[in-house]
Amino acid sequence: MPFLETLNGLDIFFIVCALVGGIPLAIRFVLQFTGADFGDHASMSADFESPDGGTSFDADASLKFLSLHGLTSFLMMFGLVGFALYRQSEAGAAYSLLGATAAGLASFWVISRLFRLLSSMQSSGTLHIGQAVGCKGKVYTTIRPGKTGSVMVTCLGRLREYDASSADGGELKTGTLIRVTEVNGNTLIVVPIQ
Repeated sequence: MPFLETLNGLDIFFIVCALVGGIPLAIRFVLQFTGADFGDHASMSADFESPDGGTSFDADASLKFLSLHGLTSFLMMFGLVGFALYRQSEAGAAYSLLGATAAGLASFWVISRLFRLLSSMQSSGTLHIGQAVGCKGKVYTTIRPGKTGSVMVTCLGRLREYDASSADGGELKTGTLIRVTEVNGNTLIVVPIQ
């Protein structure tokens, strides 16, 4: 093949980088649009606590910055731009390597910003029991004097069932409209609404 005979070592290096980065990126792109799912989200989902005991966990900067998408996009752009500069523009080896590195870093930065934007759109969807204070609902299972029953409370647009006890210690029958006044552990303290 006459084209392959005209390639030198730097040409081959750029082509290999473009292929090593481009093929996995293309495969992943096609698989995502065909609906293929290999369970990577399920296997990676876990609840973490931050070292100070809070609920937000932040990975260190190196874990955020490095990703398979970022590395493959870096290699692909490095190879494509480097080959174009060296072969088509005849910019020389030094300028081609410099331009290829700049293009790879730019694509790496764009991918990291894109993933940061996408991750900022995520929500855990977790409803904490403390958010039920002030919400209204109905008694689901009769609350006996000094005992607990259950209530159905609409909180943040969602209907949830919770254990509950009466604020005055009295009985609240099934179907009674209630309002949550406080939370005691995992039990709501409720009062009837007239």
